[in-house]
Amino acid sequence: MASVLACNLASYGAFPECAYSHLAEIGIRYVEVQCPDPSKVDALRAELEQYGLQASSVIVPCQMDADDVVFRSAHFFDAAQALGVKIAFMSARTAELDREYVYGRLQNIGDEAEKRGIVVALETHPDLVTNGTIGLDTMAGVAHPSVRINFDTANVYYYNKGVTATGELAKVTNCVASVHLKDTDGGFESWHFPALGEGVVDFRACIDLLEGASFSGPYTLELEGIAGEAFTEALAKSRIEASLSHLNEIGLIAS
Repeated sequence: MASVLACNLASYGAFPECAYSHLAEIGIRYVEVQCPDPSKVDALRAELEQYGLQASSVIVPCQMDADDVVFRSAHFFDAAQALGVKIAFMSARTAELDREYVYGRLQNIGDEAEKRGIVVALETHPDLVTNGTIGLDTMAGVAHPSVRINFDTANVYYYNKGVTATGELAKVTNCVASVHLKDTDGGFESWHFPALGEGVVDFRACIDLLEGASFSGPYTLELEGIAGEAFTEALAKSRIEASLSHLNEIGLIAS
C-alpha cells in the first residue's frame, strides 16, 4: 500500500468514544485498532465506514511463551485479512525463552501471516527490537519476509541512552514495515510524549530516510501523553491536531 497517515486510537486515552468523529473532522482517514475476533469484523468495518475511516493496521497480541501462540496469531490474521488490513502490529518479547527458539516461532507466525498477505511489524520494544542494532539482529535471525519492524520514533529514546531516532532508524530502514510517529523529550525511561514537533525527534529526517528506502507502510500517530498531567478529551484532540499541523509543515502528505 502507498504510505498513509493513520492514528492509533490509544492516542485518545480514556476518551475513545470521540476518536472516530474527530479523526473524520480533521481529515485523517486511517486508524490503527485492536484486532477484533473474526466474528466481529463486520461490525467494526461498518462502524469505521460510518465515519469514512479504514483500518490501516491492527494490533495483534503475542504471548511468545504460550504453546498456542502461532495458532492464536493465525486466528487474528484471519480477522485482519477479512478486514482488508495488510499490517499486523505486534509487541513480541523472548519471555525468557531461548532466542533461537523465539526466532523459530516468529518464522512460524510469519508463515501464517504470509498465507494471508499480511506482514507482521514488531514494535520497538525490548528485547527483540530494543534499538536498531538489536532489531537488525532479530531480522537476521528470523529471516522471514513477512516479519519486519514497526519503528517507533520515541521508544528508541525511552529504552536506550545516547541514541537518536534517525541514527537507529538508519540501521533498520530496509526492515521497516510501519512507523509510529511519536515525540519525546529524549530522556531515558522518561514518560514525556507531547505533540509532534514539541520534542527532540527530527521527523523530516526520519521521513527522508524512509522515502529513500521506498517505504510504503502506514505512518501512525501514537501520542501517549506526559506523566502526571491532567489528561482531558480537549487535550487529546488538541495534541492530535497540533501533530497533524506539524506533519503538514514538514511536508508529510496524508493520503
